[in-house]
Amino acid sequence: MQVGYIRISTVGQNTARQEVLMQELGVEKVFIDRMSGKNTDRPQLKEMMAFVRQGDTVIVESISRFARNTKDLLELVEQLTTKGVEFVSRKEAIDTTTPTGKFMLTIFGAVAELEREYILQRQAEGIAIAKSNGVYKGRRPVIRPDFEPVVKLWRSRKITATDAMKRLDMKPSTFYRRVKEMRL
Repeated sequence: MQVGYIRISTVGQNTARQEVLMQELGVEKVFIDRMSGKNTDRPQLKEMMAFVRQGDTVIVESISRFARNTKDLLELVEQLTTKGVEFVSRKEAIDTTTPTGKFMLTIFGAVAELEREYILQRQAEGIAIAKSNGVYKGRRPVIRPDFEPVVKLWRSRKITATDAMKRLDMKPSTFYRRVKEMRL
């Protein structure tokens, strides 16, 4: 059975191009995730990995739609190989049924990861420039008017830190950072 996997990064993006490719290739079952590919914790990816059986072929439009780093890519392909499932990436013309395809998979996976790192680096550089120009100031802190009274209750040992965090709907790192800032 030919099984397709489609991923887009945001809900605003369109799966049509990838879906047309899957139809043209006669793919019988398609799994679609609408989320970042930064890791393999994607519901439809997990479902697809559980669904495929020996003799199946997983088809993706490109490696970047399947995995964002070489480690994840190679681990996913290894899981497929262990199950007797082949992997095909159309854009890069990779087919794991051949030794050359396996080699090319590793090379293209590394290139995709490198490109992702370049994107993150350019993003960080752009933010740094925007900050130096006073344009980007980061996320505004959430002001909780009940913060100081709750902290006073906590400091006087009338409530626990966990209770204070629940009342304020804060994670521990945020709570303790804000408490430290209060002392300054």
